[in-house]
Amino acid sequence: MRTLIVAVGRLRPPYQDDVQHYRKMLARYAHVEAIELRDEEKVTGRIPDDAYKVLLASDGVQMDSLEFAEFIGERREAARDLCFVIGGPRGLDLDACDLKLSFGPMTMPHQLARVVLIEQIYRTHKILAREPYHY
Repeated sequence: MRTLIVAVGRLRPPYQDDVQHYRKMLARYAHVEAIELRDEEKVTGRIPDDAYKVLLASDGVQMDSLEFAEFIGERREAARDLCFVIGGPRGLDLDACDLKLSFGPMTMPHQLARVVLIEQIYRTHKILAREPYHY
């Protein structure tokens, strides 16, 4: 299973450092590709056609870490690529998504959402590997 993050906007410090930190720790479990785009209109062209598309959106489904791990595990068993899409500061409307995912009702910077997403993907792989994940 290939995991891809398509995001509008460029990641900058300190968020860039945090994402690199989690990607480094995640490398022993999975490879996560990241694509940064300047323009929202180019997002749909960068999403693989056969991928399971997850849009991060404030009106999406909320999951705890165990539920998210179960979700990722199901995608892994189906051997279907997984593509997370993060809009820019004003969000993004993506009609062709399979799931809308929310990190909660609070507004956060889109760059911070990328940090939270990569950390949760790392935590998910720790859970799926039956390793301790609370620290």
